[in-house]
Amino acid sequence: MSGWSSLLEGFAVALTLQNLGWALLGCTLGSAVGVLPGIGPALTIALLLPVIAKLDPTGALIMLAGVYYGAMFGGSTTSILLNTPGESASIVTSMEGNLMAKRGRAGPALATAAIGSFVAGTLATIALTFVAPWVVDFALRFGPAEYTALAVLALVTVASVLGNSVARGLASLFLGVSIGLIGIDAITGQDRFTFGIPELLDGIDVVVVAVGLFAVGETLYLAAYLNRRPDALEPMAGRVWMSRDDWRRSWPAWLRGAAIGFPFGSIPAGGAEIPTFLSYALEKRLTRHPDEFGKGAIEGVAGPEAANNASATGTLVPLLTLGLPTSTTSAIMLAAFQQYGLQPGPLLFDNQPGLVWGLIASLYVGNVMLLVLNLPLVGMWVKLLHIPRPLLYAGILVCATLGAYSLRQSSFDLLLLALVGLLGFAMRRFDFPVAPVIVGMILGPIAETQGRRALNISQGDPSVFVTQPISAALLGLATAALLLPMVWKKGSGED
Repeated sequence: MSGWSSLLEGFAVALTLQNLGWALLGCTLGSAVGVLPGIGPALTIALLLPVIAKLDPTGALIMLAGVYYGAMFGGSTTSILLNTPGESASIVTSMEGNLMAKRGRAGPALATAAIGSFVAGTLATIALTFVAPWVVDFALRFGPAEYTALAVLALVTVASVLGNSVARGLASLFLGVSIGLIGIDAITGQDRFTFGIPELLDGIDVVVVAVGLFAVGETLYLAAYLNRRPDALEPMAGRVWMSRDDWRRSWPAWLRGAAIGFPFGSIPAGGAEIPTFLSYALEKRLTRHPDEFGKGAIEGVAGPEAANNASATGTLVPLLTLGLPTSTTSAIMLAAFQQYGLQPGPLLFDNQPGLVWGLIASLYVGNVMLLVLNLPLVGMWVKLLHIPRPLLYAGILVCATLGAYSLRQSSFDLLLLALVGLLGFAMRRFDFPVAPVIVGMILGPIAETQGRRALNISQGDPSVFVTQPISAALLGLATAALLLPMVWKKGSGED
């Protein structure tokens, strides 16, 4: 009941005219971003971080959540019509969706993707409403030792699951932690790793690093490596709406996709790729039309697209309640909270209930907005695919530069942006995940501060981290998250 009463208070925040405007702006921008190939929500949110610096935190975070949700909705358009997934989670959608488009059934494919996204997003948001208070009640038992262990778990899991190599993930993580430690020590007041450069005394702004890695570095990589093959846009021919048979075959797939996607988004399982593939495999096994799979089966679009959106909502459970990001986009969302001096976690629910529950309530509102934006206006979004990519990439670089400079009007920030952008390009080129850098920057100093507090309380006894049950359990999970991917890959190699 407390969850519902808190949600009602959240709707009072989300339904104000100002916040409705921010939600609509975010959903519209996110839909456009999802349609544009190669431009995902992580890049867009990173690009917006400097822009929203002076905005009200509640409205700004509602807008960013709309961008996140909108990109999940809009990504199906590119996958179905262009066979170019904007996000890795949309790969499965393109497998059957593009084949449906080639058969003249692009309309039903787009419709089942949009409605499935709405159904799964709404069901997952209801689950978030009930699950979040329970996780918060549990997390309120945490002390410094538990927070240290939780930060270690977040650092290790992100490094382990976001990328194809644990070693590369850990290298990116340590790079982020090293950057996060630059500046004044929060406990002793001593400067460290500043190399005598006065501009580094305040540390390196996480926004500059996020924009450099995701906007500049990603754009350079896309321009260099993903702009070499011509695009074949499938026409919007044939019936636009779903038939009765399409509805009958889609709704069970929507429900199953939502049931698979939400739990996987809530745990550090490597993003939305796994639940979308699981959903596809399940629909292929349960279908009464096995001959259509591989030729354009509507269940192969409905289920994975629902799993994709439910997984996106699921990432907000650990992010809001524990401050633990389980995807690249949620890592950038964590940077957005940090920009306002907010640390997601159980105390945020007590200290900023209007912001948290307003954000959750805005997800319900955003789902309705996105359904209206994506179904009737799909023709408008398709026209965005005709934008020349060189102009698109140049525009992103210009916006990134202006945004970074607007933070402090500092030429030093522009130099950092360029250096970090080149670093991000090199990391993408050599398959180093970039999200652990942001997570390490934010959570590394938190883990250090809480760990030192725990040692002060225990008078320097390090066993405090393993004698407390919750702390020991979290460190055990961190160890498993670090070792299991190595064991799994070794076992697969032997097979």
